[in-house]
Amino acid sequence: MITVQVEGFGEIQARSGERLVLALERGGVDVLHRCGGVARCTTCRVSFQEGEPSAMTAAEFDKLTEKDLIGQARLSCQIECAPGMSVTPLQTAASTGLEPGKAPAEEIEPEPVWSTRPGASTEG
Repeated sequence: MITVQVEGFGEIQARSGERLVLALERGGVDVLHRCGGVARCTTCRVSFQEGEPSAMTAAEFDKLTEKDLIGQARLSCQIECAPGMSVTPLQTAASTGLEPGKAPAEEIEPEPVWSTRPGASTEG
């Protein structure tokens, strides 16, 4: 188990490689996932204070580009938990009055095609 720091909620425990959206929800964060965690709606978005992964799925890149959110937010449904993450959920059921949405699957959907996010260092 690893610890993820969540602004406004404290520390939550997650499994390494677990979908961030699921770890947030299990940790008591009422994060939205209106599309069911398939990178179609951007309601599960988070901002990173630390530990932003350099990997990004093609689905996340396409949706963030479409919504002009590249460099501003990430989709928690498209991120695998890793040590050192510190995030702020940007839309929750409490802050929006919306229902969270259909439960996301255990594995990232659609089938991830990985690349490096814009602005990430590719040097080790």
